[in-house]
Amino acid sequence: MSLEQILNFRRSVRYFDETKELDTEKVKHCIELATLAPNSSNMQLWEFYHITEPERLKKMSHACLNQRATETAKQIVVFVTRRDLHRKRAKAVLEFEKGNIARNSPPERQEKRLKDRQLYYGKLMPFIYSRFFFVLGWLRKILATSISLFRPMTTAVSESDMRVVVHKTCGLAAQTFMLAMAEQGYDTCPLEGFDSRRVKKLLNLPCSAEINMVIPCGIRKGTRGIWGERFRVPFEDVYKRI
Repeated sequence: MSLEQILNFRRSVRYFDETKELDTEKVKHCIELATLAPNSSNMQLWEFYHITEPERLKKMSHACLNQRATETAKQIVVFVTRRDLHRKRAKAVLEFEKGNIARNSPPERQEKRLKDRQLYYGKLMPFIYSRFFFVLGWLRKILATSISLFRPMTTAVSESDMRVVVHKTCGLAAQTFMLAMAEQGYDTCPLEGFDSRRVKKLLNLPCSAEINMVIPCGIRKGTRGIWGERFRVPFEDVYKRI
């Protein structure tokens, strides 16, 4: 399918054909493609939990309020944000960039680029993502707001702001996954209605992790599970050319 066909095919399917199975490896590959989604500073503060075991699917459905989408899903993928891994991910990116710069940058620019990356991933990212009872967030906010009085400066740097950043990033990965699934002819239904405490317990996640989205997967059964025609507000109401 073309991208336009994929976008038109993808619907939030709330009832799946229970007689049709999914190829687990194909779903896994779609999750792998989701890692190619753009993300803030390439920090990749996400994890993806691919649930295929029947008993665990039942428990997940219960944690998701026993919605028909989870009750009939053949597989479920849970998208999780991991702000707590920021130091580990920043270190990994920096190590990669050392080789990347050596392989792809002109010799005369390598030293400066390496220093820039070391500053960004070695100092700035740990500072931006660090948390301590909101104190560090307010410190960053005050510092950024003060600088913005003299020049353009990103001021959305509080702990709450960074929480939004990682959830936006994870949402991009979730959308990429759903489009990849649609290209395979598979259906999905992004859910935000779930008991996050129970979901985290089921996945054995630390307190610092957060559930971004639960996505049941399957194959639609005719038109059942799709609530009629797709509604979108008029394009003229959302398109602003300036």
